[in-house]
Amino acid sequence: MGKRLLYQEIVESICQEIRYGILKPNAELPTVREMADRWCCAPGTVLHAYQDLAQQGLVISRQGAGTRVAPQPPCRSQSPLRKATLMNQAELFLLSALTSGHTVEEIDCAVRAALDRWRTLVQEPEAPPCRVLRFVGSHDLALSLLAARLAERMPGHTLHLSFVGSLGGLIALARREADIAGVHLWDEETNSYNRPFVRRLLPGRRVALVNLANRQIGLIVAPGNPLDVAALADLPRGNVRFINRQAGAGTRVWLDAQLCRMNIEAGKIEGYGDEALTHSEVAGAITEGRANVGLGIEAAALAYGLDFVPLTSECYDLVVPIEQWETEPMQALVAGLSSDETKTAISQLGGYDTTRTGSVEWVS
Repeated sequence: MGKRLLYQEIVESICQEIRYGILKPNAELPTVREMADRWCCAPGTVLHAYQDLAQQGLVISRQGAGTRVAPQPPCRSQSPLRKATLMNQAELFLLSALTSGHTVEEIDCAVRAALDRWRTLVQEPEAPPCRVLRFVGSHDLALSLLAARLAERMPGHTLHLSFVGSLGGLIALARREADIAGVHLWDEETNSYNRPFVRRLLPGRRVALVNLANRQIGLIVAPGNPLDVAALADLPRGNVRFINRQAGAGTRVWLDAQLCRMNIEAGKIEGYGDEALTHSEVAGAITEGRANVGLGIEAAALAYGLDFVPLTSECYDLVVPIEQWETEPMQALVAGLSSDETKTAISQLGGYDTTRTGSVEWVS
């Protein structure tokens, strides 16, 4: 059998999430652009997958309302024609049995016995439960690669991604609502990343910091940088329309610290209050003309064909509590991340340094 196309992999992934109840009836699927970011593919590939799912009756797409899981999975047995055909066959059997002299009670007893026997013979084994590792934290394009590696090494396991920002990820770990958090939080006092925040928000818990990569952060601008934006000091200019990240995002934490250090008032930056949940959403806003400058990672700028003004390099870590660290799926995930294949794939996204990718430090 040949290798499946990427859109078929996306279809199967969504089918599994529907089958195992991760995606509930009427749940909204990510937008085409968000799913393309997650799978590192063209929007057309995701659109093909969504159309396939719609043809199967598993999802419903409506203009302006997005794509949602169908209220209930399609059931072929609900077809009136199928029901009528089955009733006709049953009546033919009853007529034949009654004509042969059998009583209704005898027929009923025989049918029940036969059904019991066939239920045992044709009963399908229950599908193994989908084991889900819950990721909550900051957005990064490389996470979809990590999810793919887990699926390859541990079939039946899924890395479920939820992007709520770095602080949101640590809070989810503190509440036991996540198995892994993704963070890139710069601490001004120590001039270091992640460890100080982990100690503050997860006091007394032993956790591993697994380096995903170091990545370039900077200003995302239109091709050719027509406004000649070169630094954060240019943000208050009258011709700049900024698009920000949400409060709690590591990028936002770094930005606010820099603005404070430079004595730049946030209120003087047009668009400072306009927030995006992911780096890709920042790049998308600039592509669509809703903003002309945003702060994000270089990989997002490259993915959208935009220009990029580098400002700093930051450390993105996966935070893994020791109780999750010792599980087989987590070890498979870390092994997949540490492989040369994954490091190469991350580097090819652009703006990543994978020298420390897969390295582990412990915080307790």
